[in-house]
Amino acid sequence: MRSMLEVSAELDIQANRQARKYSRAELARRALWCLGNWLVRLSPRPCFAWRNLILRLFGATVGAQVRVDPSTRILFPWNLKVGPWTALGQDVRIYNPGPIFLGRKVTISHGAHLCAGTHDHTRADLPLIKQPITIADQVWICADAFIGPGAQVGTGAVIAARAVVTGRVADWNVVAGNPARIIGHRELRAALPTEIFP
Repeated sequence: MRSMLEVSAELDIQANRQARKYSRAELARRALWCLGNWLVRLSPRPCFAWRNLILRLFGATVGAQVRVDPSTRILFPWNLKVGPWTALGQDVRIYNPGPIFLGRKVTISHGAHLCAGTHDHTRADLPLIKQPITIADQVWICADAFIGPGAQVGTGAVIAARAVVTGRVADWNVVAGNPARIIGHRELRAALPTEIFP
């Protein structure tokens, strides 16, 4: 390992800012999405079908019965695939220069952050790295959790509140902490009847 005295290079912020991170087509889509995004953010909360329509018009794949809260922030809808019966709660952040895949019946609770991009900190020009995130079916990502670039979350897993996931979570595991570690296993039981009294 090099000591601080042996490190002579400096960050080249100018090179980072001048680097071409996106194609001209992507930049044009981003400009249009700046306007389209307001059609999502200003819509009343019950207008889930409207928001799904807007997201589809901007290239997202959105399944049936998806619920996206108007406060959800999505960087690039065309890099987002959402399976049916999935829900994105209040203030969810979808930072997706790399693609993000959400399976069926996924719940992403308020304040969660899915981040499919990072920078190569070992290079002076800090180039952008676009790494996909895959969330399998029936996953619950709890409040304020962070899912990092390249993460893979298996079927039925639960990511506890404020947990940090940067790798792979196996099917039906419950993980918590930073970095996230297994604290249990999830076992689904049949839903309770909606009416307790006849």
